[in-house]
Amino acid sequence: MLIGLLTISVGLMAQVGQSLTIEDCYTLAKQNYPLIKQRALIQKTSAYSVENAAKGYLPQLTLSGQATYQNQTVDFSESALGAVIPPNIALPKISKDQYKVTGQVDQLIYDGGAIRYTQEARRTDAAIQEQNLEVSLYALRERVNQLFFGIALIDEQLKQTDLRKADIQSGVDKTQGALTNGTAFRSSLNELKAELIRADQATTELKASRRAYVTMLGALINQPLNDSTVFVRPQPITLSAQVNRPELTLYENQKRIYDVQEKQLQTAYRPKVSAFFQENYGRPTFNFINNTFDFFWIGGIRLNWALSSFYTTHRNDVQLLAINRQNVDIQRETFLFNTNLSMAQQSSDVQKYQDLIAQDNQIIDLRASVKNSANAQLQNGVITSHDYINQVNAENEARQNLILHQIQLLRAQYTHKNTSGN
Repeated sequence: MLIGLLTISVGLMAQVGQSLTIEDCYTLAKQNYPLIKQRALIQKTSAYSVENAAKGYLPQLTLSGQATYQNQTVDFSESALGAVIPPNIALPKISKDQYKVTGQVDQLIYDGGAIRYTQEARRTDAAIQEQNLEVSLYALRERVNQLFFGIALIDEQLKQTDLRKADIQSGVDKTQGALTNGTAFRSSLNELKAELIRADQATTELKASRRAYVTMLGALINQPLNDSTVFVRPQPITLSAQVNRPELTLYENQKRIYDVQEKQLQTAYRPKVSAFFQENYGRPTFNFINNTFDFFWIGGIRLNWALSSFYTTHRNDVQLLAINRQNVDIQRETFLFNTNLSMAQQSSDVQKYQDLIAQDNQIIDLRASVKNSANAQLQNGVITSHDYINQVNAENEARQNLILHQIQLLRAQYTHKNTSGN
């Protein structure tokens, strides 16, 4: 219910142009990805499987019937009894055609835990499937990162382009004044105006790219985003060396299923006890001397014990489960090894961008100082408009590099966060 309300509220914010964070996008992308529908199916399948296993505790009813004809039955006249019975006394005869309809009820009393561990195995299977789903859905975070940080970079580039246009416009205004006073050439003014149009073109291209990114992100999170949607720039985060990826839970669940399967193996060499009651109708009855149709019944306790389990496959099956556990441990160790390698590389990238940003700031200070001097020189006719444009572009390039490195730093930090699972 809470997740549903969050989805609705975030969707409304996106439509009215309010803010959208990267965490909002993670949540919405996961909730709206088609694969998420499998979770309900996995849960339903597990519930049905567990319920079916539990029905083994219920009384088991069976109904059977048979009609037979046999070539021989007990003949009392040929027995020792027939030799002493007077000939005028008729001895009972048993028909060669015999009939029986049977209804039987079996009630499990003790199964060695077979049903309980079957239920546990079904639940663990479902947990493995759900965690596999989580692993697949977790990969969406990187796709969100690509689009979200792409938008963040373009937003910063648009701001810098506006600053560049303001600098060029300042040069246009000063050159226009100088032209009026006869201290500048019209070609200088035209060159500045052409550069201003180029800056407008850059804005047009950036806005088109932003719309494309916004459209793709909107499709991924299933929200109607537009140009008025504000994407909140993520805050810098502290890197963590701990790994909390969903794959680790998957490996634990895989090992747990082997523990359950070993318990199931143990139930194979335990005795099974059940009660039964059998009601019959047919001919002959248990009193086979009475050769008429009648009801007859039997009830009792039944013990089954498969002793062959002690000397057939049980030991090998246990060894196979141990090997399977070792395979899971190897997979987990390999995953952690590769993950830690990736995190080390990403930590190095973070440090690299931090160093580049410090250098960018130094370059910007120097470029800004040169540009400001060039602005005054242009006004006084000391340099040409071409020289001024070169200085404006040099500062703009330095600021664009700073913007790029700042976004790359954030991207590297959040990539590290997703790699570590924190």
